[in-house]
Amino acid sequence: MKLAACLSALFASATAFAPAPASKPATALKALDDMPGATLPFPGYDPLGLATLGSESTLAWFRAAELKHARVAMLATTGYLVQGAGVHFPGMLSHDVSFESLSAMKPLDAWAAVPDEGKAQIYFTIFLAEVVSESKGVHYTKGGDLPTIVFPPINFAPEDADEMKLRQSRELNNGRLAMISIMSFVAAANIPGSVPLLEGNPAF
Repeated sequence: MKLAACLSALFASATAFAPAPASKPATALKALDDMPGATLPFPGYDPLGLATLGSESTLAWFRAAELKHARVAMLATTGYLVQGAGVHFPGMLSHDVSFESLSAMKPLDAWAAVPDEGKAQIYFTIFLAEVVSESKGVHYTKGGDLPTIVFPPINFAPEDADEMKLRQSRELNNGRLAMISIMSFVAAANIPGSVPLLEGNPAF
């Protein structure tokens, strides 16, 4: 009986000095609210709870991935609209494919018509940009800056921290809209009637 009482007292003393359970979800969500892009109408929007997975480095990796996808989606959306409008470079893309002939096609058909050598050059450029952005200075998962634009190497960052956060939020929100847009374009081009507003548009 005395042994049991002593063990109980010892356990109580040990738990009294044990660290409190980490409030990881709350901390992660607070960090999410403080990050650029946490704007109305859905500040801190994270229905799958991805912000609570892993560590701060994981959250930084998620943000970098979102930023890269946002930038690619903005370029893709702009390119799709320009191609759909029939705007093109003069001259030849290759010895037997002209830019004018590509502009007469739907954007996805135009990509399929690009020679394999041209596609390989595009893939290599993307790969090179990725390597450069991931190799500059301290990595973002270790507290460094998020990936910057490689081509052209122009610094658009303002000096004021509040203005910088505002511009980052604008870029993310525009990129999120662009991701929805390019997914809609691809769906409309491949699944007739999937996007009613784009039905009948010759670009799709």
